[in-house]
Amino acid sequence: MNKNTPVTIKDIALVLNISVSTVSRALRGMPEIHPDTKNAILKLAEEMDYQPNQLAKNLVGNRTKTIGVIMPTLSYYFFSSMLNSIEEAAMQAGYSVIVCQTNESYLREKAQIQNMLNSQVEGFIISLACDSYDYEHINRLIRKQIPLVLFDRYTDKLEVSKVIVDNKQAAFKATSHLIENGCKKLSCLAGPPHLEISNQRLEGFKEALSSHGLLYDERYVSHSDFTQENTIIQANNMMSLAVPPDGILTMSDRIAFSTMYALKQKGIKIPEDVAMVSFNNEPTCMYLTPSLTSVNQPIREMGTQSVRLLLKQLESDKIEPETVILDTQLVIRESSLR
Repeated sequence: MNKNTPVTIKDIALVLNISVSTVSRALRGMPEIHPDTKNAILKLAEEMDYQPNQLAKNLVGNRTKTIGVIMPTLSYYFFSSMLNSIEEAAMQAGYSVIVCQTNESYLREKAQIQNMLNSQVEGFIISLACDSYDYEHINRLIRKQIPLVLFDRYTDKLEVSKVIVDNKQAAFKATSHLIENGCKKLSCLAGPPHLEISNQRLEGFKEALSSHGLLYDERYVSHSDFTQENTIIQANNMMSLAVPPDGILTMSDRIAFSTMYALKQKGIKIPEDVAMVSFNNEPTCMYLTPSLTSVNQPIREMGTQSVRLLLKQLESDKIEPETVILDTQLVIRESSLR
């Protein structure tokens, strides 16, 4: 059997030498099947990557014209704006969108992909959860030649199309801006250590220090899980160092907001004592006191490009991974001007 051909209940029945109706009843959870037989069927179905009602995309009459979108959260400006862009581009192409949020959970990410397959979506646009540590659930989609695009959060471990920004260069520019404004001892409040975009931004931070003749010190780098509580602890620990930083690069505006709160609680002035630069450029940035310097990402274009790459796969017999890397813009405000 061709590995790209969807597995059917007939295939399972043939391997186990039982009737198709028995396989069908077991997969539907019918009670009259012997437990040993049911367990054997379910185990083989998983091993063979059986997908109930798997969409044969070449059969036009079986098209659903639906895209599955999976995001870490919709409470962040970046992701909610991305969804708006994706929906608009999809609608113009005659597709509808089903969206789920993982709440940064690897297990929810796995479950939602399966649920969407059961709902017969034709392809996926996904931004990985921050605690995704294994990618077999994504590799299953790739093996099945199911159209897929990753955006923003991705991993180099997957051969898949993706739409991203040049995170390393953006962090380099942001860090250089802090140094050019007089910062000598810089710290970086990064995201989870296994998150690709966080690591790339950390690399940009390191290169900027080296480029300006400043030493990199691991004590001035901490990793946050994006929660307010954890960020405040990390910020307080950083400012408790014998020589506290006078410049901070944060991996996201949400981390920056919590950091600013922590600093103000300690009476530390921004930018006089500590200058700050962040990522995402949420609208709230301009209304803070001081207003927050942040890296703006081309969200609308990211959404449009994600849909374009997915549609290209849907219209092709062979999926060829492509990478779109977009530029960013540093929006300078009060928090970094010393």
